[in-house]
Amino acid sequence: MPSKPIIGPTVGLLRRLGAIAYDSLLLIPLWMLAEVPLLAIPEAAHHWPLTRHLIQVYLLIVACGFFSWFWCHGGQTLGMRAWRIKLVSPDGSAVSPKQAIIRCGAAILSWTFLGLGYLWSLVDQNGLTWHDRISKTRLLFMPKDRSK
Repeated sequence: MPSKPIIGPTVGLLRRLGAIAYDSLLLIPLWMLAEVPLLAIPEAAHHWPLTRHLIQVYLLIVACGFFSWFWCHGGQTLGMRAWRIKLVSPDGSAVSPKQAIIRCGAAILSWTFLGLGYLWSLVDQNGLTWHDRISKTRLLFMPKDRSK
């Protein structure tokens, strides 16, 4: 029996962008740490086109690892917690590693096409982006817990 889709407030574009900005502040130092092993590469090799592309791919993998780990372990990055956003599967369950990886790749496509994948949320009837749809995930707004 298929589970009932989760119904709840979808996250708007500005809230998404706020969480992205916050997470970028965390991702930059992570990239700096990830580049420490690259110091072993001779300086001249850094100017080779292949080396530059491999370094870019490596840093992309680090970023996808960062986001995927958080999405699969609680559904929230630190930026998403600050903006009260949670990533879930359509039935409200935790996101699988496969969904997280697909979401990372699809989010890159959403940015690559001049941000159209994100802007799509403004015209989508459910407020979803391309990467929400492709990865079969959804960002939900988490209201403040008033019981504290």
